[in-house]
Amino acid sequence: MKIRVYYEDTDTGGVVYHANYLNFCERARSETFFSKGMTPVLENGHFVARKVTADFYKSAKLGDMLEIYTKLVTMKAASFTLSQEIYKENEKIFELEILLVYIDFDGKVQKLDNESKELILSLF
Repeated sequence: MKIRVYYEDTDTGGVVYHANYLNFCERARSETFFSKGMTPVLENGHFVARKVTADFYKSAKLGDMLEIYTKLVTMKAASFTLSQEIYKENEKIFELEILLVYIDFDGKVQKLDNESKELILSLF
């Protein structure tokens, strides 16, 4: 997914605020679902972040075009881990590993059914 850095994404010096890299990755994950005519909210629940590990290599600035790449790392009964990388002009500037857990609408952890697992495998 490509994202342009807007003024709202930056601090007063025009540098992307650190938390916005997480937002960019979230948009890319959501866009993966939207591009298939779906949403990240499934029939019986949705995904929440359980653990995030982030590495910041270089800063993006106002007006930059960024590319976000997402790939599946592991899948378990009720969770999966994704790796996301953000590039600016073919140079990696940020890397994220996120553990996402599937919960029902009451907030209880649920196992992913086979259909949901197949969906995740096909998307990422």
